[in-house]
Amino acid sequence: MQTPTPERTSGASARRPLWSGRSELVMPVLVAGLATWLAVETATMHVLGESVPGPQFFPTIVCVLLFAVAIVHAVQVLRSPRLPDPTDDAENADMSSDLLGDLASASERGRRRIAGQDPDATLPKDWKTYTDWKTVGMVVGGIAAFILVLPVLGWVFSATGLFWVVCRALGSRRALFDLGVSLVFSSVIQLAFNAGLGLNLPAGLLEGLL
Repeated sequence: MQTPTPERTSGASARRPLWSGRSELVMPVLVAGLATWLAVETATMHVLGESVPGPQFFPTIVCVLLFAVAIVHAVQVLRSPRLPDPTDDAENADMSSDLLGDLASASERGRRRIAGQDPDATLPKDWKTYTDWKTVGMVVGGIAAFILVLPVLGWVFSATGLFWVVCRALGSRRALFDLGVSLVFSSVIQLAFNAGLGLNLPAGLLEGLL
């Protein structure tokens, strides 16, 4: 006569909390908060004149896009929560993940000994994450310099320098091409604000020409 063995309840079948795997909802909440603040500021903006489109046009578009992104992201997180993989061997096995790693390392050493190689020469190591402080420093420094020189040089030259520095920080090495694109981009923004919205960005050295 065999005694029935009680079945072990796996992590996949256990009842999970309602918010398990839905921690990403923090992001759509932050985006919705930003959109709400921008919408309030846009609605209470003091507008001079009746030009069309006015200064509230583009902020309104940004608000709508932010709300749309927040809603779509929230629905995606609610429908497809990211739960731990129930088939993970390290979770379901009787041996710990550390023991499995030791066994894998021992097997690799044995294979290297058979092949006549140094068993400890190039054993696989864990990947390590790090912060690229050089890139972060270049971007932060570029923004700080942009704020300082904007009243003197004006938008066109200050923004050109900022865009160029960001391109270099992100790995671009085409200095002249990046400089040309940055100049065109900053000039287009200046014209769009001046002619399209009636908002004058700082002219700086180009005072009287724009």
